[in-house]
Amino acid sequence: MTEDLYLQQLHALQAAAWPVGTPCEPSYPHGQQPLSEYLRAWARLQPEAPALDFYGLSLSYAELDRLSDRCAALLVELGVAPGDRVALFMPNCPQLHIAFYAILKCGAVYAPVSPLSKALELSYQLKDSGARTILCFDQLLPLVRAVREDCQLAHVLATSLSELCPAEPSIPVPDLLLAAKVTGDDVIDFDPALAACKAPTPALRPQLDDIAALNYTGGTTGLPKGCVHSHGDMLYTCASFLAVALQLRPDSVLLNFLPEFWIAGENAGLLFPVFSGCRLVLLARWDALAFMSAVEHYRVSHCGLLVDNAAEVLEHPRVGDFDFRSLQQTGSISFIKKLTAEYRRQWRALTGTSLFEFSFGMTESHTCDTFTAGLQQDDFDLRSAPTFVGLPVPGTQFKVCDFASGELLPLGQEGELCLRSPSLLKGYWNRPEESAAALRDGWLHSGDLGQITEQGFIRYLGRRKEMLKVNGMSVFPSELEALLGQHPAILASAVLGRSDERSDERSGQRPVAFVVLKPGSDASADSLQAWCREAMAVYKVPQVRLLDSLPLTATGKVKKNELEALL
Repeated sequence: MTEDLYLQQLHALQAAAWPVGTPCEPSYPHGQQPLSEYLRAWARLQPEAPALDFYGLSLSYAELDRLSDRCAALLVELGVAPGDRVALFMPNCPQLHIAFYAILKCGAVYAPVSPLSKALELSYQLKDSGARTILCFDQLLPLVRAVREDCQLAHVLATSLSELCPAEPSIPVPDLLLAAKVTGDDVIDFDPALAACKAPTPALRPQLDDIAALNYTGGTTGLPKGCVHSHGDMLYTCASFLAVALQLRPDSVLLNFLPEFWIAGENAGLLFPVFSGCRLVLLARWDALAFMSAVEHYRVSHCGLLVDNAAEVLEHPRVGDFDFRSLQQTGSISFIKKLTAEYRRQWRALTGTSLFEFSFGMTESHTCDTFTAGLQQDDFDLRSAPTFVGLPVPGTQFKVCDFASGELLPLGQEGELCLRSPSLLKGYWNRPEESAAALRDGWLHSGDLGQITEQGFIRYLGRRKEMLKVNGMSVFPSELEALLGQHPAILASAVLGRSDERSDERSGQRPVAFVVLKPGSDASADSLQAWCREAMAVYKVPQVRLLDSLPLTATGKVKKNELEALL
């Protein structure tokens, strides 16, 4: 069967399975233009409408537009030119939103770095992206200072969350907002610099094909790679996913706590609210009491959360103290805990809404590729085959191919999940060979196992890439092996995952590093583990086991199946 005929038949099947009343096309309320222009449009149409609420601090659409204009002018004043990468190294906060839209407005490239990163990880990403300007959370300044000279950073701006904490917060605040401000002569204090900037707003208007972001993802060939995403990628992600999964309107109230350095959090916190013109209630991080308080106080209508978070709310001793009836839609993400009919039943009893799975996505495709909303009648989605992830969002196509030959496989067969979407990455940053291997004839070859059922539904069967899940976070053995390779005493290493048997049962897996030392080294497992705690985010730190040698194939590859016996 030709690819065209295959796709035509698949389209017909999926159209027949499409939920009644769900749009079949992406929707663009302000036309096809960059999201920075959407912000300007909403600032004109509803200037006083709240754009963002943060523990009692509120910014209107006019204020967010004005502050991001001023920040864009500040960046240009510092020498940031179109195409330059600007790193943001901070937790969820209003300053991140101001800087994000400023970066888009001046034609620069947003390069988020996880605030959980340690110095080695921060240094790698700054060097790889080539960012020479960074805005960071002031509590992270010691890490930035440790790498500043090596990374040739020209400008370091720092901002504090304590300056945002209202005298009478609207909901319980995290410790991040209570930490004393940190500054110094070697950094630019962001808020005063923003207030003092008198430069004109840049006249540049980005185009949809311009690069907007470098979103880093882990992989199987070493350290994380930067996915090159355009303004058009961001726009299509909003227009396609919101049409079918979250019907946001200007009068909606969306809550987000997902970390916005993560592309799912970028979508939920930075993009979706401005695209739809709704009000965002932003949490710096997950906290069950703050979540429950925010839903009641702000009359939250839409949110997404991990199934683990939903379970924590359902089991919370104070859950009966709060009113959840404002909720209209609640999407969920299965990590350690999976969405079940019982969780759905309990959530509906509490809130009046049904939990539904947001579904499949990758950093390479801006992560909103399928949807299950509208497929919950009689728990159809949960009663379907395991790993059901629904239907493609409008404009996105899937196929399943043989891993070795690349040939199309009939519906129902398992193989490599491939997708074609307007939001596909334009390539991996400075990695032409890896880009060519992943992007072939307009299709992303995911390297993941999948299936398309005979009814046209997508099943995601897992990553071939050996990815581990630790506390809900993705951990890639190849990344840890690359980091371990930078230790002067380590000759070779291989990382696997084992089930975490700690009593809380929430950690899922734990990485284990089998390490071979260089001859003459007196390093111990304890000293190597201590080094890992300094070099890696806490959830990545492996248990270290020393071996005299690693079992290898004739071609020099590690026989991880033999190591599994040692777990």
